[in-house]
Amino acid sequence: MLVRTIDKVKTVAWGNGLSRRFLLEADGLGYSLTDTLVHAGSKSPLQYVNHVESCYCIMGTGWVTDSAGNSHRLEPGVLYALDQHDAHILEADPTGDMRLVCVFAPALAGDERHQLDGDGHSAYAAPRGNGGLVRDDAQAQAA
Repeated sequence: MLVRTIDKVKTVAWGNGLSRRFLLEADGLGYSLTDTLVHAGSKSPLQYVNHVESCYCIMGTGWVTDSAGNSHRLEPGVLYALDQHDAHILEADPTGDMRLVCVFAPALAGDERHQLDGDGHSAYAAPRGNGGLVRDDAQAQAA
């Protein structure tokens, strides 16, 4: 059994906030669980071509916008899942930080960070051994 507290887990500045990484690849579960803080007023273009991700909002408000321009309101009690390696923009309202509980599969190694200062959507590198994730040809070429 694994038991962890937020003050003892790996904390990474991911680009526009903090990611408290409760479960990582080394834990052997095949997925990661993070408690992610998104800084107030930040806007992050993201895409996980090597992972799928689900995020559950537990604090604050914001928006997630897909590549077709469809925006979805985020507030406590709302979940969004990036089941198609979706390019998206994550925005926290300027009134306060937003907090998300996120699950990544395959698991994160732990040190991943976004590069949000360039053009396009930031992505994490492919996991070692690809973690059993199956990608189609278009996704493999994009990676």
